[in-house]
Amino acid sequence: MLTFGRRVMLGSALAVAVAVVLGSVLTYVLTANELHGQIDAQLVHRVDNLRVIERHNVRHGDRLLDALGRGEAEEQLFENGPGNGPGNALSNVQPRPNQVRGYQQLVNTHGAVLFRSGAKDVTLPVDPRTRALAAGRGTSFFRDATVNGLHLRILAEYFAPGRVVQFAQPLGEIDHLLYRLRLLLVLLGLGGIALAALLGQVVARAALLPVRRLTRTAEHVAKTQDLSQRITPMGEDEIGRLAVSFNAMLDALERSMTALDASVSAQRQLVADASHELRTPVTSLRTNIEILQHAGGMDAGDRERLLADVVDQIEELTLLMNDLIDLARGEEQRANFEDVRLDQVVQEALERTRRDAPATPLHATLEPVIVSGVAARLERAVANLIDNAVKYSPPGEAVEITLEGGELTVRDHGPGIAREDLPHVFDRFYRGADARGRPGSGLGLAIVRQVVTEHGGTVVAERAPGDGTLMRVSLPGADTLDDAFAGVLAGAVRAV
Repeated sequence: MLTFGRRVMLGSALAVAVAVVLGSVLTYVLTANELHGQIDAQLVHRVDNLRVIERHNVRHGDRLLDALGRGEAEEQLFENGPGNGPGNALSNVQPRPNQVRGYQQLVNTHGAVLFRSGAKDVTLPVDPRTRALAAGRGTSFFRDATVNGLHLRILAEYFAPGRVVQFAQPLGEIDHLLYRLRLLLVLLGLGGIALAALLGQVVARAALLPVRRLTRTAEHVAKTQDLSQRITPMGEDEIGRLAVSFNAMLDALERSMTALDASVSAQRQLVADASHELRTPVTSLRTNIEILQHAGGMDAGDRERLLADVVDQIEELTLLMNDLIDLARGEEQRANFEDVRLDQVVQEALERTRRDAPATPLHATLEPVIVSGVAARLERAVANLIDNAVKYSPPGEAVEITLEGGELTVRDHGPGIAREDLPHVFDRFYRGADARGRPGSGLGLAIVRQVVTEHGGTVVAERAPGDGTLMRVSLPGADTLDDAFAGVLAGAVRAV
């Protein structure tokens, strides 16, 4: 199985190989066409020279075409030239400087060679196309042929009625040059591919170094569950952005795991504390029921007292279970939040407490305030604060509730909270030394803190001046009703 680095290296080498092959083929084709074009130009130049010589003979009265028409011997005519003309028409077609003379011959419509110059053992091939050209059909053309081991480039040109002149140029030097060029291009191509593979490996290692670091980090995290590992970004390219994204993912995952561990730990602690708190009332309830079950001769008064204890214990268990359910619910979704009149929530909690504890005066100063939250959860928190204050207030002493500027305070005039207990009063099932003899589960203030935290606020317990305890709740985004109406009115004015 090929690794990603090897695929990059092979891809680079393949791309270079394709480019080298295409470049080599293009170079070879262009060079070959250029060289063959030069040979063709030389052959055309010979034909042009032949036409010039023929016109020169005509001007001197040596009518070559007439002589040919009278059937004179072409060989004598082309060897010596008619009259006092310039002589052999073919022999006078001189090559250019540094140009091989090549081979020439004159043929008729039957393909018979009438005259030939150059090597006597080299006879240029005459095909049907050449004979047709001698008969006046077709146009001049080029062709390649091999004669006696010689590779030739041949030009056939119409010369006179029934006559075609052929010029041939050997291609041996060009073939040798092209062979050397092919060999050189092959060697250069192989060398280029090898160099590309080597450089591709170097480039792949350098380019994939951040990817290898990312891979090692991911493997380490997967193996050890250590979410503290991070990658140092290198540059702002795609790899750098990938490293930043990977670090952000690890940060989010670490926060999630930390929150999950804290939640699991809190749930375990809640279960452990609940088990401890439930054990005593359940044991007492079971004992009383067993006594009632087996005490057939018990008098009516004792039976009534035991039944009253059973009812009280059941109510205590019911309250404890409700508090546990509230604590286990966790945070409310922000999507459920709505605008709530906090003063009305406090007023409803006051009315319920007045019904349950009519002997305790409740003095309230409530300013109209609007907050964002869940009304039922806020009412439970406010009711727990007021019930806690009533429970610790001496008989006949008032409890003071004040809502002003988005802050709610509840003060009692009881014995107060010991300084060592202040940091723990909102912990689950925590009960100070003075509270252990009083009814309750120790979950009321824990529910208060949970609800206030859900709404983004804070709650603190303080020793009130003089005596008693002061509970202070602050909620963010609280607006007095006058400010809220002023903001709505200002928005309406701006809209108009």
